[in-house]
Amino acid sequence: MQQSEIYTVSRLNSEVRLTLELQFQQLWLSGEVSNFVAAASGHWYFSLKDQAAQVKVAMFKQANRNALIRPQNGQQVLLRARISVYEPRGEYQLLADFIEPAGDGLLKQQFEQLKNKLAAEGLFAAERKKALPANPRTVGVITSPTGAAVRDIITVLQRRAPGIKVIVYPCQVQGDSAAGQLRQMLSTAIQRDEVDVLIIGRGGGSLEDLWCFNDEALARAVAQCPIPIVSAVGHEIDFALTDFVADVRAATPSAAAELVSPDQSHFVLQLQQLSSRLVRAQRLFLQRLTPKLSQLQLRLQQLHPQRRLEQQQQRLDELQLRLQRLMQLQLQQAKRQHSYLQQSLLHLSPAKTLKQQHNLLQQLQRRLQHAQQQQVKQQQQKLAKLSAQLHTVSPLATLARGYSISFNAAEQAITSSSQLKLGDNISTRLAEGSFMATVTEVIHK
Repeated sequence: MQQSEIYTVSRLNSEVRLTLELQFQQLWLSGEVSNFVAAASGHWYFSLKDQAAQVKVAMFKQANRNALIRPQNGQQVLLRARISVYEPRGEYQLLADFIEPAGDGLLKQQFEQLKNKLAAEGLFAAERKKALPANPRTVGVITSPTGAAVRDIITVLQRRAPGIKVIVYPCQVQGDSAAGQLRQMLSTAIQRDEVDVLIIGRGGGSLEDLWCFNDEALARAVAQCPIPIVSAVGHEIDFALTDFVADVRAATPSAAAELVSPDQSHFVLQLQQLSSRLVRAQRLFLQRLTPKLSQLQLRLQQLHPQRRLEQQQQRLDELQLRLQRLMQLQLQQAKRQHSYLQQSLLHLSPAKTLKQQHNLLQQLQRRLQHAQQQQVKQQQQKLAKLSAQLHTVSPLATLARGYSISFNAAEQAITSSSQLKLGDNISTRLAEGSFMATVTEVIHK
């Protein structure tokens, strides 16, 4: 019978992690933040939950340094993450690389879902888009009559083609009723059939400000419009559904005015053709590289040391948090013990005994001080007597009678001429002062 392969726990957790990471490379989730912890290393740890379940999330420093928000407990968020396993505990978790408030994120999700829906229906197809007229006589503008967009469009058209007539179809471009008014003005322009080309749009703003241009009914009306139409919503980085279904998308209202100007139509058409060719070429090139890229990504995920480093970073943060909690617990226990000892000390205070001992110590200090003074006085008298006796035999007394003592360089007393040689430096001590001399002659007698 063939023996089954035996796994270690570490190997099992490692292979489970690799399987999950390869199967679920990236996904989007929305939920409520709870148990948020910002570690000293800069990494974030929290749980993402809904009404029925929750999952642990780790967002490392290199990812959260560019985050638009710092998560708060109870906050609804939208995050992008990949599934992984924290191997030391065998726990399944998410590794997030992007987070934002759920409000903006839900709008973006709705935008992407509706965009994909309309694209699947062919509303974005290049073959259904109409070319802009080469020499338009009348340009219609569907926008706010008081906004900067209409002023920019009129200014550009007057500068580039003063003979073009401009008709403004006024409506709101922000708020709950804006989408309905935009559809109504578009219908009015179609019914009147008085313009050669239409511009629909407004100036820049937030995603919520531009949301009326993502209305599904408006997008379908723009797609079905028999009049060539240019969508110019926001700034260059802003995109709305009308941009995709319109015949031409302009980065700004001013750019839209330039696109419908006569001297720009040929270049716009040529640019669209080149863009389509470039997109097709890029798509073909990417299709050829996709299998190779998938193989390289798989190898990189299997060999990249970042996975192990992330595990170790998370383990370090966990140990640091455990150490902090342990230190806080020990500090609390020490405080309780200190309080208990203080109470015990108050009950057993030796204050009375200390006072008696203090009085006794003062008496003994006075007696000791008196005895010391008597002893010092006796020793001083004895010292004076000995000093007098010593002075009678001191060589200093001999010096006082006219004698002197000479020393060599080693501070040794010179008692014989054999201790000297020519050139030696000697010092001679007198009764008062001393002097230096150099030996110029040595007499041995």
